[in-house]
Amino acid sequence: MEATVANDEAARNTHTGAGQAGPATPRVSIAVDDTRKTRTLNVKAAVDSLSFYYGQHRALKNLTIPIAERQVTALIGPSGCGKSTFLRSLNRMNELIPICRVVGDVRLDGEPIYGPGIDPVVVRRRIGMVFQRSNPFPKSIFENVAYGLRIGGINNRTEIAGRVERALGQAALWEEVKDRLNDSALGMSGGQQQRLCIARALAVEPEVLLMDEPASALDPIATAHIEELIDELSKDYTVVIVTHNMQQAARVSDWTAFFYMGELIEYDRTNNIFTKPSKSKTEDYITGRFG
Repeated sequence: MEATVANDEAARNTHTGAGQAGPATPRVSIAVDDTRKTRTLNVKAAVDSLSFYYGQHRALKNLTIPIAERQVTALIGPSGCGKSTFLRSLNRMNELIPICRVVGDVRLDGEPIYGPGIDPVVVRRRIGMVFQRSNPFPKSIFENVAYGLRIGGINNRTEIAGRVERALGQAALWEEVKDRLNDSALGMSGGQQQRLCIARALAVEPEVLLMDEPASALDPIATAHIEELIDELSKDYTVVIVTHNMQQAARVSDWTAFFYMGELIEYDRTNNIFTKPSKSKTEDYITGRFG
């Protein structure tokens, strides 16, 4: 299998750095030659020449990566290599740290997410995030999921109830909690709390779901539930997941990006990364020679 990124001529515009909105580029696609069948995948998020700085420290170095629509992309690499920093750059979460600075371009459906006049709150509605440790609010199960809807200005009770039920269903949680929606979310198990946080992210109907080691604090049974859920969600959402567990990356993802010391070493179909990587450093990492 080989994968190449195909742009039309109009997409080859002059690169626009963060802070300059510039003209929108047409969406690009990935041509995938898989078992002698060629198919085309849309690129949902196109990252071009992205660098990220904590003060003077350059944490990410000139990254270019296409993130395929309705596919699962796993980010792997040793601790401190930039995986989570990259993930947070995709929905501008890093901007919450005052000393941070982004250089480069990130586009969602061809539209820049950085630049003057672009509201980061709107970006974060379109690109939701689930964190490493579940963080339910000290509210009822229902209100946890409804929170983002209310903040977004939705007040219709029927609409809120319908979207809460749909989100809990998408998170494979509805049948477990439908009779105790008014109970505190803090009384749920760890695995249920994490799925509740996924439901909370889904309730505002994002297009992309970012997941930062969503199963690292869970037991094997709860982890299996999360992995099954990721597979199901990829039918409707573009999913990007950070994981230290390479077996998990191999199980859940379609694409894998290997990061090392702030650089993108290799990006390919997951099967290729784990069976025939093109870079020796990738092979050294996945075979346990370092990391």
